[in-house]
Amino acid sequence: MNKYIFVTGGVCSSLGKGVAASSLGALLEGRGLNVRMIKCDPYINVDAGTMSPYQHGEVYVTDDGGETDLDLGNYARFTSGPLSRANSITTGQVYESVIRKEREGRYLGRCVQVIPHITDEIKSRILAVSKKDTDTDVVIVEIGGTVGDIESIPFLEAARQLIHEMGRANALSVHLTLIPEVGEGELKTKPTQHSVKAMQEQGIQPDVLICRAPVLLDEATRRKIALFTNVESDAVFTSYNVDTTIYEVPLIFFDQKLDQVALKKLGVESRHANLKPWYSMMERFEARSGKVRIGIVGKYMDLHDSYKSVFEALFHAGLESRIEVELVKIDSSRLEETEDAEALLGSSAAGGGVDGILVPGGFGQRGINGMVKAAAWARTHKLPYFGICLGMQIMVIEWARDVLGWEDADSTEFNQDTKHPVVSLLEDQVDVKNYGGTMRLGKWASVPEPNSKFFEAYKEKIVSERHRHRYEFANTFRKEMTDSGLALTGFTEDKSLVEAVEWPDHPWGLGVQFHPEFKSKPTAASPLFRDFIAAVKKVKETKE
Repeated sequence: MNKYIFVTGGVCSSLGKGVAASSLGALLEGRGLNVRMIKCDPYINVDAGTMSPYQHGEVYVTDDGGETDLDLGNYARFTSGPLSRANSITTGQVYESVIRKEREGRYLGRCVQVIPHITDEIKSRILAVSKKDTDTDVVIVEIGGTVGDIESIPFLEAARQLIHEMGRANALSVHLTLIPEVGEGELKTKPTQHSVKAMQEQGIQPDVLICRAPVLLDEATRRKIALFTNVESDAVFTSYNVDTTIYEVPLIFFDQKLDQVALKKLGVESRHANLKPWYSMMERFEARSGKVRIGIVGKYMDLHDSYKSVFEALFHAGLESRIEVELVKIDSSRLEETEDAEALLGSSAAGGGVDGILVPGGFGQRGINGMVKAAAWARTHKLPYFGICLGMQIMVIEWARDVLGWEDADSTEFNQDTKHPVVSLLEDQVDVKNYGGTMRLGKWASVPEPNSKFFEAYKEKIVSERHRHRYEFANTFRKEMTDSGLALTGFTEDKSLVEAVEWPDHPWGLGVQFHPEFKSKPTAASPLFRDFIAAVKKVKETKE
């Protein structure tokens, strides 16, 4: 029988529940177990695809085209189990399915209710993940929101039923709470006590507590928490503040024996832990020397999570090059409004300017001309540039305007009347009205051209990466682009679509239509991010 671990949170949001769940998954994988991760999101959206990045952070894309919560990105970076749209369960999906079944008469005229129909749907979706992968040993289910939220109640009830049906030896409740510090180092356990009480009122007795605290809890505090929460003292752990990186959290939990306690409670024989990749990663972190400043020119700079996977992939690449990567967030609208790009990008900018420029994905017209300015700056100043999705399209627009002299060159996403639509909508999507799940989504194969930077990064004849876009390089202008020097260095297998472009006579100017950040890990950086940061480091060292 598969083992299940339900991870919940209390007191307040943003305590690091996703990182805690992912870290536990990493530890169990280190002991040779096959782990699958699931995120239950209480929001009524069917998926995260139509939500603004300011609402819920980035949209993480799976191989099968699922548009999911960014927590699945954490799962992918910490664990190696496959992820698909089935690993993301939302209230919207659950109610949509139940209502459809009711309309089809599949409930035989019965009154459809939250219990059992909604909870049964949640349970079936959770169980389906382990049934799909027969080699699964442990399924970790993170329930979004905070205990006490009305939206989370059906998911907590489904978890309660599963724990009851499977038995305590097969299902574990891990609850993350807050231990705030009041005054001069005085830690307060009362919020944790109330949070566990709220869980008990839902019918769930937590087996393990992970306490978010400024410092490692001492034994006396853990005993006090255990006494008031009915949890064994050796099952009370601390997720304390770290001044290194979140990727040290698995090692912090390992030192506290979190994985040993979890496996003991689940009746799983403890295997020798192999955490060498995580220790090696921390050695690379400690070995970093020097710093490069990367200008991220994007549209959603007010919320860090809007480009979560991009920022993490840059950090991973810095580990590979043993160098610190400083993120310089530049709102493209500011760059669009200024006449002096030097003030934001050059040596006169705060901090001494940027050493490389990255333009990430995005939708909508706001700030586009600022991104074009950034691309022009990088091209003409021989500064390494990396364009992702929209960032590649920006390279094409800038080249058309500044090299070919087509001043009105644009994407039809931003200007329907341009005479030079160098980026345009896929023909079969021109009449799309429903914007949910209508893009080129998920895993697609790309074929790098020989002797290109694209090929050098992967050293593979076929590259599989994930996409999320509607607009493509316009094939009508292929000849003009290539004749003027722009290198088209990646295509779909049938050559029908352009997947990568590169600047000639440039240290490193590359744009790709896909999103390589989604597959980057701290233990194995994305090849393109790795080579981008390596090029930035090399150019900076040459200048110095």
